Amino acid sequence: MSYAIETKGLRKSYNGTEVVRGIDLRVEQGELVALLGPNGAGKTTTIHMLSTLIKSDGGYASVAGFDIVGDARNVRRRISLTGQFAALDEGLTGLQNLKLISRLYGHSAKAARSVSEELIEAFGLSEAKDRAVQHYSGGMRRRLDIAASIVTEPDVIFLDEPTTGLDPQSRVQVWDVVRTLLKRGTTVLLTTQYLEEADQLADRIAVMDKGDLIAEGTPRQLKAAIGDRTLTVQFAEQADRDKLGTWLYEAHALTALKDDHPLVHKIPVKDAFAAHQAIHTLMENGFAIDYFALSEPSLDEVFLSLTETKSKGGAP
Repeated sequence: MSYAIETKGLRKSYNGTEVVRGIDLRVEQGELVALLGPNGAGKTTTIHMLSTLIKSDGGYASVAGFDIVGDARNVRRRISLTGQFAALDEGLTGLQNLKLISRLYGHSAKAARSVSEELIEAFGLSEAKDRAVQHYSGGMRRRLDIAASIVTEPDVIFLDEPTTGLDPQSRVQVWDVVRTLLKRGTTVLLTTQYLEEADQLADRIAVMDKGDLIAEGTPRQLKAAIGDRTLTVQFAEQADRDKLGTWLYEAHALTALKDDHPLVHKIPVKDAFAAHQAIHTLMENGFAIDYFALSEPSLDEVFLSLTETKSKGGAP
């Protein structure tokens, strides 16, 4: 099978530190894969290697069927990259930006106007098309930036944290733009720190941490991997996390994940009976509980579970 993106043992080091540690990744044509991880995970470095901005130090990768090292020119002809900051001319209008880029790629004046008008309408910018970009909101800039990225109808587009710094409404607008790309048949590799973004958009998610690819699957598969339910427990006072973890693991082989709230912990469990056992064990060992609830797991719990397992030296 021919993949839109394929890597085998892809590596990159800086100053003796390996920041991408031999990752294997496959993305099918027309698929959106989210590369999920915290700052420093190696996401942007991976994108920069695949888009030929930097050279890999080892392994192999192909994009749109071409080797990123041996045939970098053909790779660049078939991709587009949208980084974390909009690459637009502030003094030009939205429509003028798109027409300029289209002309630079060799389109006639008539063709440039046609494709630019089409993209302006598709991405909901018609009312602002004759307004200078310097007066655009952050969400409008991101939509225009992505529109500029697909003037040439690339086979593969790399979106590197496209919604960083945007308000919730603007993020949703950018998500709609990404869905439009998928309807056009474009393959998308998206990097993000936002778990909700990956859950909303991705066909599959690849989780990176400290240069390693530590898990991969659909959102549903990743959630199922840590348990069918999540037991959320709020304690009456701050609990000793080491003791909490020890009691749960020794009694039931369960792991407690700390929430942002200091009194709240989340415990992946298989079913309601396992949740009952966990609550009983905690109360039996002196943990005063104010509140507990059983719910479906989220990607937040998946990510915390995966990274905690890795930090303890376990298998992801």
